Amino acid sequence: MSQTLASAELAPAVPAPTRDLAQGLRNIAEYGLTIVPDVLTGDGLKRAREALYRAADADRRRGREQKFGLDYDHDDTNQRVWNVLSRDPVFEDLAFHPTAVEYVKAVLGWPALLGNISANITGPGGGEMVLHADQIFMPEPWASEPQGMNVAWCLDDFTEANGATRFAPGSHKLNRAPQAEDAAIETVPMVAPAGSAVVFESRVWHKTGHNRTADETRAGVFAWYTKPIYRTQENWFLSLRPEVRQFASDDALVLLGYRTTGLGMVNGASPA
Repeated sequence: MSQTLASAELAPAVPAPTRDLAQGLRNIAEYGLTIVPDVLTGDGLKRAREALYRAADADRRRGREQKFGLDYDHDDTNQRVWNVLSRDPVFEDLAFHPTAVEYVKAVLGWPALLGNISANITGPGGGEMVLHADQIFMPEPWASEPQGMNVAWCLDDFTEANGATRFAPGSHKLNRAPQAEDAAIETVPMVAPAGSAVVFESRVWHKTGHNRTADETRAGVFAWYTKPIYRTQENWFLSLRPEVRQFASDDALVLLGYRTTGLGMVNGASPA
């Protein structure tokens, strides 16, 4: 692919959902993302959704509501809920879900780090975000493999009408962030039912879509993982509820940086 991206070069749509890891990895290589359907179902999905909206409501009532740095300044319809891992135990189930960890190990290798896990709730009448890639902490041109990845958990149905995350499939192959002249690139909505997990690598261009509905909110939880050489966005050693670490699995301790080799040691040994 050339160093510029024309709409004609984009894939016509996001890949079909699949629960097959091998196909999912092929989708990520080709499109930059894959959709895993029906990962959360029934009571698990209900508990996660209720916990997120409860946390968001608490932030609003206490004057702690926050925007995201890539939201447009004039638009207040997005609400960011940070560090959901410390807000309710249900979010541990997402951050360390076997499907998420399986993709982390396949895409980034192991060990890896959980950089943060936060949520975005898009309200009616707005929500569109600046087109971006998540690897902007790296100098360009980027390496030919991603340095991070997201697992986005759809807690509501993601539809084009309610502002589903929009992607420029194939843009990860450019190994650079979008520039001003790329703003007009046509993007594709990531349409997926509630309970889906959308895995996308850190170089692919994306943004929150415009919620054109009159009364529908759309919530997603975004778990961000990186290779172990990068500092986590969330400082887990300060912000994490102690019981999360106390009862964490071996994989969770690695992702949180408490079990390590080479970097982050205490007196020459892993801290956990």
